[in-house]
Amino acid sequence: MTAPVRTTKMSFSRWAKTAATGLLAATLVFSSAVTNAASAAGLIRDAETETLIRDYAKPILNAAGLGSQGIEIHLVNDRAFNAFVVDGHNMFIHAGTIMMADTPNQVIGVIAHESGHITGGHLARLRSQMAKAKSTALMLQLLGLAAMAAGAVAGEGNIGQAGAGIAFGGTEAMMRSVLAYRQDEESSADQAAVTFLNATQQSGKGMLQSFEYLNRKLLGVEGINPFMQSHPLPAQRLSQLRGLVTSSPYYDKKDPQELQFRHDLVRAKLVGFIEKPEVVFNKYPKSDRSFPSYYARAIATYRDKGVDAAMPLLDALVQAQPDWPYFHEIRGQFLFESGRASQAIPDLEKAVELAPEEPLIRVMLAQALLSASGPRNVDEAVKHLKFALARERSSSTGYRQLAIAYGRKAEMVPAQARRDFLARADLASAEAYFYEGQLDLAKMQAKRAKTAFIEGTPNWIQADDILAFQPPKTN
Repeated sequence: MTAPVRTTKMSFSRWAKTAATGLLAATLVFSSAVTNAASAAGLIRDAETETLIRDYAKPILNAAGLGSQGIEIHLVNDRAFNAFVVDGHNMFIHAGTIMMADTPNQVIGVIAHESGHITGGHLARLRSQMAKAKSTALMLQLLGLAAMAAGAVAGEGNIGQAGAGIAFGGTEAMMRSVLAYRQDEESSADQAAVTFLNATQQSGKGMLQSFEYLNRKLLGVEGINPFMQSHPLPAQRLSQLRGLVTSSPYYDKKDPQELQFRHDLVRAKLVGFIEKPEVVFNKYPKSDRSFPSYYARAIATYRDKGVDAAMPLLDALVQAQPDWPYFHEIRGQFLFESGRASQAIPDLEKAVELAPEEPLIRVMLAQALLSASGPRNVDEAVKHLKFALARERSSSTGYRQLAIAYGRKAEMVPAQARRDFLARADLASAEAYFYEGQLDLAKMQAKRAKTAFIEGTPNWIQADDILAFQPPKTN
């Protein structure tokens, strides 16, 4: 196998009920249960991708005064180019945004725009504006309008037609009032985004390119009344944004080569996992000997033919870049998923050594350790899981593995110590159920665990917190 060629240098809250705003977000979300069940919620969890997004976001959030606000950025498993915020602490970016973005700057511009919604207080004011309507029928009409715009952007004609059918008629005056407000807030978010980009000495060209892309996709809805859109008319908005961006002294500034390289890798990774293998092989042919191409083809080959077929590509990546933790991680992941836990452990341990602060990798290593035999593996798994859960507090997978580990420990210790480990296993199971949104099961496990702990100890308090928790009431 010929080695890959490097083309550039490299060196949720528990429950939320909110409105949403963003590039093409629905105008209203009646309720949203944000839990750790990422697959059920259509979310992607990946250490490499999340680290890159955090690095994109950190300067922008600091410039926006949001650096200490605990903003979480979630990756949605969707090919569309889209992003939105649902409250002052959670931002969502579609995988398609990264997959379609040629440069980091295009994604950074999207993050800057969404940060503008948060700093502008748009979500709170939108909820206030909606409360004035007090009409379920109006809310359905607004939802229909959002569906119509989103359907047009996604190229889904049926969705657009359904949205139009819902939107026509009703209290038009109130709708115009709410949607006119939405137009103002989108322009305001654009202006704030340029301010944040200038403050961090980054170009706004990427944001402009992103909206030009959306403009091309929105041409099918140009004839709609300007007041009947949840965003300003594309031409009007682009004209305003273009003036702000081109006047910046950083307009022609490019992304650092290292950041571009990481972006290309993550983009290839997402394409490899999300697109059909034949699409991946067409986009990244064998003639392309770059790291991203090997990465995408390794993933697609694994999905298509299994780990043995993918191993030469994975080996080439690891040998060419042995200090890149995520090549070791994905090699270990594929081995573990293929039932080779013992073989996966060295790769995952190396990934943890190279990226010690990544909780997701530690959770996967713990899973591999628990799948292999031996008391030492159990102790090592507990160590990694405790470290991971201190940083990834809402990981139901992490708690589920911790429950398994404590259950194993209970089988290894003398009878007098067994009760404590079983109680810890019950508590870990309670946390797992809690973050999966299964509150009844969480409370049942917490009640059983609590009886074994001394009152006032951390474990007792943790169990008591779950028992005392009440989800928000829905209107």
